[in-house]
Amino acid sequence: MKMSITKQPYMNKSIFITALSILITAISMFFTTSAFAGDEVINSGDTAWIIVATALVMVMTPAGLALFYGGMSRYKNLLNTYAMTFMAYCVGSIVWVVWGYTLAFGPDKAGLIGGFDHILLSGITPAGITGTIPTLIFVLFQMTFACITGALVLGAVVDRIKFSSWIVFIILWITVVYCPVAHWVWGGGWMATMGALDYAGGNVVHINAGVAGLVLALVLGKRVGYGKEAMFPSSIALTALGAGLLWFGWFGFNAGSRLAADGVAASAFLVTNTAAAAGGIAWMAIEWYHTKRPTLLGIASGVVAGLVAITPASGFVNLPSSIIIGFVAGIIGFLSVSILKKKMGYDDSLDAFGVHGVCGIWGAIATGIFADPSITEGVAGALYGNPGQIWTQFVSVVATAAYSAVATLIVVYVTSAVTSGLRVDKEDEITGLDSSIHGERAFEIF
Repeated sequence: MKMSITKQPYMNKSIFITALSILITAISMFFTTSAFAGDEVINSGDTAWIIVATALVMVMTPAGLALFYGGMSRYKNLLNTYAMTFMAYCVGSIVWVVWGYTLAFGPDKAGLIGGFDHILLSGITPAGITGTIPTLIFVLFQMTFACITGALVLGAVVDRIKFSSWIVFIILWITVVYCPVAHWVWGGGWMATMGALDYAGGNVVHINAGVAGLVLALVLGKRVGYGKEAMFPSSIALTALGAGLLWFGWFGFNAGSRLAADGVAASAFLVTNTAAAAGGIAWMAIEWYHTKRPTLLGIASGVVAGLVAITPASGFVNLPSSIIIGFVAGIIGFLSVSILKKKMGYDDSLDAFGVHGVCGIWGAIATGIFADPSITEGVAGALYGNPGQIWTQFVSVVATAAYSAVATLIVVYVTSAVTSGLRVDKEDEITGLDSSIHGERAFEIF
């Protein structure tokens, strides 16, 4: 009993020291963590979302856009349209990881282009981080944008461009046209420095591709029989299915551009869906009034027009603004493909310029009008006390359109010089490219 009483103070002292050590260790860990709280660390939630968003955008090209464009092309060219869309994704994927990414997102060179530091993704490891996600996921996410932008150009010239020439064209176009514009806006280039707003690709994707498509269509000339014979779509059902897949994938396109799973991404998701719905309703309404028929093709086209217009604004505008942006896009999209194209006389086969170019321009300007600082802090448009943003947006639109036009023209002539020309033979065009180039038929009934 005496021994027990004698040792008790020592036992209490031992417990006290142990508890004190644990407390000191915990405090030390807390301050160590706090000291490095600003360091970049991978966020598993953000990473998981961007992986999903990347897959969504990937689906847009070889599935959504291929069906959308394929269904609108004539039955004898459906497979050719699908094959060229597929190749745009395949070729774009290789170009991007070999040299495209570094040109767009490498170290800035005079605000015009990225450096060659990341050729073949050199220096980018699985441990690399961009924001709160692995850099490799960021590379893949941006790759899907480059691929679909190149594929969008195709819509202006289906039915009459050589398959082999298209492959050469898309390699050069992504390199010479897409990558510099992407760097200007998203890679730290001069447009970003100027303060131009393009959340998910108004300039980089839609204006760029729309203007390029128009240039390519003008150089190639009209299809045989254009304006003299009916050129019916092969399957409106396929086009509508493609539009649905595009709508689905566009959530990754716009909401994923936040590169995080947060409230701004949720807002971008919401306004994307709303603008698409408003665009479909508006196109249907004006077409119904103008032609007395509400066509499924018109509804599908209106949905895409609304999606195009909301793309540059999606992370910056509120819900009411998205309804206006989508509704106006549906109206101007219809007017551009039903009136403007006829008056100007160009043959934009599937209205790449009329929908992506025109509605992309509207979306870029609308961003300067409706950008709401309560959505993304520090970003305000004319309605929120920053009228100068409209001018900034206008300058970015003009610069993108001018560069795309000139650079695409150069790419066209280089492609023509290294191939046997861009346009298919007249006989092959009349026969149909599915048969003459691929030796296949989409529909056995024909």
